[in-house]
Amino acid sequence: MTEFKHIVAPEEAGKSVKELMRQHFTFSSRLMTKLKFQKLIYLNGEQMPSWVPTAAGDEIVIKMPDEASDFPPEDIPINVVYEDNDILVINKQPWVAVHPTKGKPNHTIANGLMKKMYEDEKAGTGHLYKIRFVNRLDMNTSGLMIIAKNSFAQEEIVKQMRKNTVVKRYIAVVTGEMPHDEGTIDLPLGRPFADEVERWVMPVEDGGQESITHYRVLERFNGHTLVQLQLETGRTHQIRIHLSYIGYPIVGDHLYCYGDPFEYRRVNNIPDYVHNERVSDYIDRQALHARYLAFEHPVTREHMEFETEIPEDIQKLISTVKAL
Repeated sequence: MTEFKHIVAPEEAGKSVKELMRQHFTFSSRLMTKLKFQKLIYLNGEQMPSWVPTAAGDEIVIKMPDEASDFPPEDIPINVVYEDNDILVINKQPWVAVHPTKGKPNHTIANGLMKKMYEDEKAGTGHLYKIRFVNRLDMNTSGLMIIAKNSFAQEEIVKQMRKNTVVKRYIAVVTGEMPHDEGTIDLPLGRPFADEVERWVMPVEDGGQESITHYRVLERFNGHTLVQLQLETGRTHQIRIHLSYIGYPIVGDHLYCYGDPFEYRRVNNIPDYVHNERVSDYIDRQALHARYLAFEHPVTREHMEFETEIPEDIQKLISTVKAL
């Protein structure tokens, strides 16, 4: 269990525990309320209400609430890149949804995490916690994800995301050789139909949200481009839509390989679009991978930086196209 500690300095003597908690820790009002009602505030080793005044040398200890998710555990592989008491960083495989939904109630990363938690607790190497996905990836996108193990860790990283200090870089293989070595795609995105999973470029006045993607070409080969992308905003399907809209769809992307999916269905008279059709001879999913993450640890404030290798199926795609 994560604990936060503070030794009362001589100049702080007389201040209440609550005052010092607000001064030294960035707990949200919601978390402060939980700490109060679950009696998780300690002064010199004893549970104590937050209004109690302090003396120099007193030790304040705040324990995070015990919480646990209850997804059914399943044998879904979890590729751990980094783990401590507050966060978990994994390298997600393609073909697995992140969390259960109405259409996909199981066989998700969340189910795999539950199995891992139970095994770690039994082995004495971990504890149960509520799964909090800080960033999410589409089912067929692979790469780095952060899972927070408590509400404080989640809130702190989300704050960094709002300040745009979390660095998220992806790599993708797109159809066509992009002419510019680098650039920015600044196009608002929205969901034209509430019952459809697809999004597309929409004016802000019609409900579109600001969406900004920066790109840099890494390599061009045989009518394709290997491109690095950095998100400034994190809208659903943002990279996939932005690249498709400017004429360079991601190889294997069944939703956006034809551009505007709604226009494609209308022109081709396809009322029941098959979402899982294979659209590439070289890869059976979109060639998109979340390769790099950098952020500040929510508790230790240490700079965290992670980078993964390009997945085998994307490497094979690149090799195959180069050999044509």
